Amino acid sequence: MKARVLKAYIQKELSEMLRSRLIIMVFLLPTMLMLLFGYGIRMEVKHARLIIIDNDQCRLSRLLVSKFEHSKYFNTITTVKDEAQALRRIKQAESDAIISIPASFEKRLLKGQSTQIGVFVDAAFPSRGSTIESYVQGVILNAAAGLVPAVSKGSIEINQRTMFNQAMRDEDAIVPGLIGLVLLVAPAIIAALLIVKEKERGTIFNFYASPLSKVEFVAAKLVPVFLLHSLNIFILFLWAMYLFEVPFRGSFWLYWGASEIYILVSISIGILISVITRTQIVAVVLTVMVTIIPGFMYSGIIMPISSMVGMSRYEAHIFPVMYYNHILYDVFLVGEGLSSVKTQAYLVILALYGTVLLGLGTLWLKKELK
Repeated sequence: MKARVLKAYIQKELSEMLRSRLIIMVFLLPTMLMLLFGYGIRMEVKHARLIIIDNDQCRLSRLLVSKFEHSKYFNTITTVKDEAQALRRIKQAESDAIISIPASFEKRLLKGQSTQIGVFVDAAFPSRGSTIESYVQGVILNAAAGLVPAVSKGSIEINQRTMFNQAMRDEDAIVPGLIGLVLLVAPAIIAALLIVKEKERGTIFNFYASPLSKVEFVAAKLVPVFLLHSLNIFILFLWAMYLFEVPFRGSFWLYWGASEIYILVSISIGILISVITRTQIVAVVLTVMVTIIPGFMYSGIIMPISSMVGMSRYEAHIFPVMYYNHILYDVFLVGEGLSSVKTQAYLVILALYGTVLLGLGTLWLKKELK
């Protein structure tokens, strides 16, 4: 490999990125995506508007109402007395849920008889509706444990403990996955412009006429972007640790090594798209289609891969973001590291992805005028 020529090409790429202000996007885009989605995506529902209709007005019903009033998940309204009015308010999007306590609530409980509580939930958005329903059930079951004495000495008690995300924070569940999404999208978009812009400007003819080989040309394009985005590995790590306060329980060297391999995969996707397209707008649109959409669907941020069924489960294994995000969640929340066979296998798969994609991009690059 002609070291001096390659060095000159790398310096040319860096100076061009500085002159075109593209280097600003190298650092600005990942941080923007991290902050935008890190603060914007929320699975937890807080301050849901809840109407409680207490038809019994007894001691036990008031105790149940107080449980909801002291919950951070609900903003409780008890002034509505009519069920029809409450249903009208939920239809007008002025309420998220309704609880109707029957008139015989206390009497039936004291006699040991079963009683029913009416619960109406706005499920226009199914995930939000399901979360609110779970919260309502949780508060009622918690209240029932204190309202109704144990039936017998042999009653079962559940000692429940959450692992890895003990506080059940959205940030702990979302931010590690966001790093995988950001490091897939940002390097790929920048890399997708590297070769196709030379086709548009006509400067690609300099490569056609030069003694530089295809491997050297791709390396000259890849190295500056790779080095610059390597800094983003540490920047995003600092955002996650100190801005979003996500715990880090694993090996930093595993995080760094896996991230470097993953950036190579991302840049290889961009290089491949840059080779097969002829205009920058097509390259950017195609890159967005093959990175952002699969990145959201199959990164585990919105839905766990284990919950997927049918073809979606197989599709998730096609995209590299699933493998990298498994390693991210391990180093941030679990800390198993390389002692996990799955982590070792996923590192090998990511390396294969980078090798194959970069090889295809180099192979399909033509050093001739069609």
